[in-house]
Amino acid sequence: MNHDLPHRHTAAPPFWRSRYAVGLLVMGAIAAYLLLSEHRAHFLGALPLLLLLSCPLMHVFMHHGHGEHAHRHAGDAGSSPPTTPPTPGPGDRP
Repeated sequence: MNHDLPHRHTAAPPFWRSRYAVGLLVMGAIAAYLLLSEHRAHFLGALPLLLLLSCPLMHVFMHHGHGEHAHRHAGDAGSSPPTTPPTPGPGDRP
């Protein structure tokens, strides 16, 4: 007897699509609700502190896109870049 049935190699579903993840999310939601309902005064009292702590964190993490800041030397502090007069365009009269 030859059993040549096609073997399906199915990959395991990702963790967040499994029933364990759904159970973990439900338990986390219940825990978050119970913690917030029982400790509301502590949570609301910490909000101003969290707001103050967010300012330096945003400054540190959100200023990466500015590139290099111009570092001036002590002798360059009073100098300004040279200005050139605007060049006339093709339709401008002299």
